[in-house]
Amino acid sequence: MRALRFDDHLHITNDEPQPQLVGGEAIIQPRLMGICNTDLEIIRGYMGFQGVLGHEFVGTVIECADHAWLGKRVVGEINAACRRCPVCLRGDESHCPNRTTLGIDRRNGVMADAFALPIAYLHAVPERIPDEAAVFTEPLAAALEILQQTHLRPTDRVVVVGDGKLGSLIVQVLRLSGCTVTLIGRHPERWDVFRSQGIVCLHTADAPDDEQYDLVVDCTGHPDGLATARRLVRPRGRLVLKSTFHGESTLSLSMVVVDEVCLIGSRCGPFAPALRLLERNLVETEPLISGTYPLQSGLEAFAAAQGRLKILLSP
Repeated sequence: MRALRFDDHLHITNDEPQPQLVGGEAIIQPRLMGICNTDLEIIRGYMGFQGVLGHEFVGTVIECADHAWLGKRVVGEINAACRRCPVCLRGDESHCPNRTTLGIDRRNGVMADAFALPIAYLHAVPERIPDEAAVFTEPLAAALEILQQTHLRPTDRVVVVGDGKLGSLIVQVLRLSGCTVTLIGRHPERWDVFRSQGIVCLHTADAPDDEQYDLVVDCTGHPDGLATARRLVRPRGRLVLKSTFHGESTLSLSMVVVDEVCLIGSRCGPFAPALRLLERNLVETEPLISGTYPLQSGLEAFAAAQGRLKILLSP
């Protein structure tokens, strides 16, 4: 079958072995796949992953021991845990030390004609959600994880640094609390949809020097963005780290201690609430799609994804 692989270089193969059905898993045929910044960082060396790329998808179950899932349109969580170790048993499956991660760590991803994922991590997609919105479920769930981890008051002042793929979803989620949300980025051409939602948009060059915020989210994917985010958080404020990138940061932890800043690492999040937001049209995704490419043109799609919003792949 066809697949988009990274094996020290990005390439399309037409002879990838078909995934084999094993107990507790399903074989899924993707309908749409999304390219995210983590995929772009993997081809720069992040996580040392080699294999089929991709973890954002909407697809159809084509093989499964549980026939109730056959033919269903699904999205899926990306961390396949052992569900037996002490970490899993305490409810932290996404941090299972034995987990594999779809298209990121020891599990082939979705950018192929078919892939495998445990049934336990599948979510049926409501009929009212089109494929072009459903493919955003995984990153939207990651945006919602911020609300899982920290209480956001409607009186809080919030700033999101980074107007890329994830930041574009995070600002839409955080605004639902009624708080004042500011987006800082480098792409004014993307901001109309956010301004129409009441979000204040500022260029990085105009980031305030004399204002500080209760909650600051860094999703720039770059050390410079993290430095900007750190500068904007008030003493005893909260700094949420969403960036995963190949490289090191020079963030001064001494001043984090002095200012008693709460650092929150934030990764994957809840799928069911993400699907509810999409079904109720509370988050706009269509303006975030920059283009759709066939799987066979995956190399061109990855090139196009550099510095743009969501690029999708279609089988």
